[in-house]
Order: sequence, then structure tokens, then C-alpha cells
Amino acid sequence: MPPEKLHNVNKVSELDQISRGGNGLSRAFGALLLRVSGWRIEGELPNTPKMVLAVGPHTSNWDFFLGVAVLFALGIKIRFLGKHTIFVPGIRWWLKSIGGIPVNRRAAHGMVEQVTNIFQTQKKMILAVAPEGTRSYIHPWKSGFIRIAHRADVPVVLIGFDFVRKAVVLGPHFSPSGDIEKDMQTVYSFYASVPAKYPVNTSAHSAVANGDVSSDQ
Repeated sequence: MPPEKLHNVNKVSELDQISRGGNGLSRAFGALLLRVSGWRIEGELPNTPKMVLAVGPHTSNWDFFLGVAVLFALGIKIRFLGKHTIFVPGIRWWLKSIGGIPVNRRAAHGMVEQVTNIFQTQKKMILAVAPEGTRSYIHPWKSGFIRIAHRADVPVVLIGFDFVRKAVVLGPHFSPSGDIEKDMQTVYSFYASVPAKYPVNTSAHSAVANGDVSSDQ
């Protein structure tokens, strides 16, 4: 079956369980941005109220603008993690209003438990993360998102920015097994098949070849 394309963005409106954001105007604007830039969306999101979106490969500033266009087009509401130190008076309200979650990595109970607790208090929540955490080459990737999904009992959805085909691939989704090494190999295998803007800045291919795992953050 051929991959589903941008016109299927409209199917997101049929997903009654997913965390929604924006309105018809913002969705049309996002779809327009993708269309004029030559990008399309392939695949679908699972119809579930809670999930972790892993987005990559992250090698360019363009990833951010592309991600915003996709969010507008899909009409979904996401949450993202930020260091608690940037949530200062004056911009704290704005960061939280756009989905920011302040986390203290040095807290005794840890970042994973902090975010897991937030998941448990929400009826609907989509957490978006970049496993690489930086645009530069890094290895291994961080596995905190896998640990959060496992603890919160929510699926991980892999999303790839394919700069060769100009396709945003809403890829496979899976429930973490508790075996971090196994789950991270699933992540690496998917992203090894997704051409980045700057391939030299991503380590997914070597991770698959060497059977490497991840860091614990």
C-alpha cells in the first residue's frame, strides 16, 4: 500500500481521542506552508489520548519550522520539556501556554518521574521530544522518553523528517517493553532509514551497525 499523503491530514479530525489544538484557520495555514514548501505528510497518528512523539533526525534549525507547520496542519496540541531555569518570571506563562513543562534534572525523584506524574494527571497529553537533544552529532541518544512512556504506559510514535523526499513520516508506534536496549534499537532502525538535512550530524546508522544503546537521560 502506498504511503498516505497530505490530503489525509483531514483524517486527524476523525481521531476523537487525540489531544487537539488550534482551529480550522491554523490547520489550513499549516497545510498551506507544507504545500508551498513542497513537503507532505505520510501516515497517521494512533487514535489514543496519550502518547510520546519522538521526532528526528534533528540536524538543522529548519526542523523547528517544519515541525511547527506540521503541528498546525495536524491540529494537535503538544507538550515539550524545558529546563526549569528558563521558566523565569515574564516568560514562564508564555512557555507554559504553548505547552512547556519545566523539569529539574537534578531533582531527587528525577525527570522521568516528574513527567510520568504529569501524564497521570492528564486525560489527554502528547509529549514531543527530540531523542538526539542537539543538532550536532551525538551518540548515544537519550532514552528518557522511552522510560517515560514505559512508566506512564503510553505508546511511542516515531516521526521522521525525510529531507530527500520532503516527507514527514508518521512512522511506527510501539509500547515500550521495558528493555531499553531493544526499544532503542527499534528507534535507531527507523531513523537510519530517514535522510536528515545534514546526515553527517546523525548517528542512527552507526548505532544500528554497532548495536549501541543510549544514555539514560
